[in-house]
Amino acid sequence: MSRAAHVVTQFGLSTVLVLDGLGRFASFCLIAFRIAITEPMSWLRWRQIGPSLYAVGAASVMVVAITGAFIGMILALESYDQFAALGQEQQMGGIINASVTKQIGPVLAAVMLAGRVGGSLAAELGSMRVTEQLDAMRAMAADPVRTLVVPRVVACVLMTPLLTIYSDIVGSLGAWLVVTGYWGVTNADYWHFTAQFVSAWDPMTGVAKSVAFGLAIGLVSCYKGFNCGAGASGVGRAATESFVVSFLAIIMINLILAQFIGSLQHWFDPASMKTLIS
Repeated sequence: MSRAAHVVTQFGLSTVLVLDGLGRFASFCLIAFRIAITEPMSWLRWRQIGPSLYAVGAASVMVVAITGAFIGMILALESYDQFAALGQEQQMGGIINASVTKQIGPVLAAVMLAGRVGGSLAAELGSMRVTEQLDAMRAMAADPVRTLVVPRVVACVLMTPLLTIYSDIVGSLGAWLVVTGYWGVTNADYWHFTAQFVSAWDPMTGVAKSVAFGLAIGLVSCYKGFNCGAGASGVGRAATESFVVSFLAIIMINLILAQFIGSLQHWFDPASMKTLIS
């Protein structure tokens, strides 16, 4: 076989494998959606969803708080020179908080959850697959998707927006601490310009994105755990792939939703509606 034919063959094989993986993932997602929508009482029990809510939400509070606070403080430290050069340092609070609530807060909170929660979910389910616990559940007529996947995905969807709101608040307070305490901007100016630059639409935008981020993290992590390779190396690879794929999904979803939600803002944001009417 010539080199050109070998390259074409490898490219075709890689394409088939990618399409096969996408098809398997789509089938996995459809099964999870069907169970979540048509059989809510099969997973909507506290003993099933409660531990997942705790693992995704309460156990992630500290890492999300630290991340949000330091991001707010870093933005305040790094952006002061640019604002001061223009004589607009009083407006730092508004610009920083608008950036945090719309983009940085949701994305960073989701990335931290992808690393902490997503890797944990993939490793946990991967270990169950390697030790044949999933096969044992199927042998006992218990659907592992209904029992293990749906509660974890729902927990990610529910808790990611709450953690995003928490991250936004902590990030705003971290920026406030540096802007007012270190750079000397008055407390009144900080909150005045925050109220001017941050509309009610901005936090809603971040929360809407975080719902999609949580769904992607839950589905990708559970899928990687369900389809991990054999042995300890397979479990570790599944956890790593879970974070990498979740991170790429977060970035792509953020790009798509930024454009989509931006176009919706002209129709639903009161300020934009006034502009259109006038």
